[in-house]
Amino acid sequence: MDMQLAPAPLVTDPRRRLILFFFLMTAMFMATLDNQIVSTALPTIVGEFGHLDRFGWIGSAYLLALSAVMPLYGKLGDLFGRKYVMMTAIAIFTVGSAVCGLAVSMNTLIAARVLQGFGGGGIMVSIFAVNADLFEPRERARYQSYSSLVLMASGAIGPVLGGTMSDLFGWRSIFLVNVPIGFIVLTGLAFMLPYRKPHRRPKIDYAGALLLALTTTSIVLATDSSELFGALISPQSIGIVAFGIVCAITWVLVERRAPEPIVPLPLFRNSTFSLLLVISIMGGAIAIGMVNYLALFLQTTTGLSPSGAGLLFILLTGGLVCGSLNAGRIISKTGRYKPFAIASLTCSAIAFALISQVHAGTPIAFIGAIMLLHGIGIGLAQQVPVIGVQNAAPARDVGAATGSVTLSRMGGASIAISIYGAIIASQLGRLGSSIPGVANIEELTPKMMAALPEASRQAVANAYASAFSPLFMTSCGIALIGLVAAIMLKPVQLPRAGEQKTSQTNVAAEAAE
Repeated sequence: MDMQLAPAPLVTDPRRRLILFFFLMTAMFMATLDNQIVSTALPTIVGEFGHLDRFGWIGSAYLLALSAVMPLYGKLGDLFGRKYVMMTAIAIFTVGSAVCGLAVSMNTLIAARVLQGFGGGGIMVSIFAVNADLFEPRERARYQSYSSLVLMASGAIGPVLGGTMSDLFGWRSIFLVNVPIGFIVLTGLAFMLPYRKPHRRPKIDYAGALLLALTTTSIVLATDSSELFGALISPQSIGIVAFGIVCAITWVLVERRAPEPIVPLPLFRNSTFSLLLVISIMGGAIAIGMVNYLALFLQTTTGLSPSGAGLLFILLTGGLVCGSLNAGRIISKTGRYKPFAIASLTCSAIAFALISQVHAGTPIAFIGAIMLLHGIGIGLAQQVPVIGVQNAAPARDVGAATGSVTLSRMGGASIAISIYGAIIASQLGRLGSSIPGVANIEELTPKMMAALPEASRQAVANAYASAFSPLFMTSCGIALIGLVAAIMLKPVQLPRAGEQKTSQTNVAAEAAE
């Protein structure tokens, strides 16, 4: 039986660890911000390059590349050591940002976004894996809560920052600003992050990496079918789904024989790992996947301006900060994370059940209270899946486990965005066709809505409220699936620093049985 002992912390000096953590958070902010910052600059980019038909690909290309490489980076970190894998990812992202900023056509920009995604995926996975090397499990809970705040802050700040920078310095500045930041972070990590050489010879599972990348790419493309092919179910989307299923089955067969699989299949025998993946997928769907739809709901149903709707998002972010920081602190003290997973998904399920009953004319204060409750819900379990899988996996597979859970969260968000989009489109097509003065309800901007006669504006608000009701009930169902998985979790207690070796040895023994 192969006993895996947890290695000593990578850096013992607390001050040096804090400086390193700051560099890691800067890199993470840069990578996650880039997914959000582009949204408000897209109309300007299309205005310069044309090709409105490829508009969606500027965002999709980044997400596709990001999702495809996440598990591979986790495994490469386990095999070669995290330092140089992390630095390579930052270098790729920085070069991709420079090419985006200097793009001469829409096709160049989309290709550069793919390059950026290859680096961004590595940054997001490697950061969580390096955190596992820097901090012992209980201390890690506190620092992961700060990482979660950076993730959500980038989501909240991104659209505003993208619009402001585009107006002041032109859209190219949103990409070029990453170049000096990338160099600073690379220099900091080169001098301050020690290199720990893994105690095994690298054997890269190229076939497994390629098949997993093709499977995740198929999922993202299939869920984007309505935007890419005009319908969620079309000959092209059915072909992509069939191809994805073949790749997934082949991947499992390859991984069973691979000496160093990209995602070790024995991890799935551990019920904690599998349940946390389910929680992560559902969490991605109701947290990341819901942000844009909540913004649309607020502007169409309440008649708030974009900036007014943005103010309500402060309540969501405030709840998230409050939930995440308190959960991180309490998990750090008690070592127990299961209660937070249950509380989190319960809050979100209640929030979505309540907001599904909101109609035009509902007091803004009531909607604000629901947003606050949902924010607290997201915050309470934001770091639970990562902390949980890093504790459940043997030390040699921490990177692969972290990559899997990060990918599952992004996958959940991507699939949910497409499901939500299909629900809204079908509902609006049915409800919004007979409103006087409105040719196409889906093309109404907040400014155009404000200019409508009062009766028409009220009819549009009611149509949107009715369209959003099934969407929010779907989200409530997703939260309840996550809640069932959370209740089924074993009541694990995270070990203290001195107990870590014993715990990891027991986990390795359990995986080897």
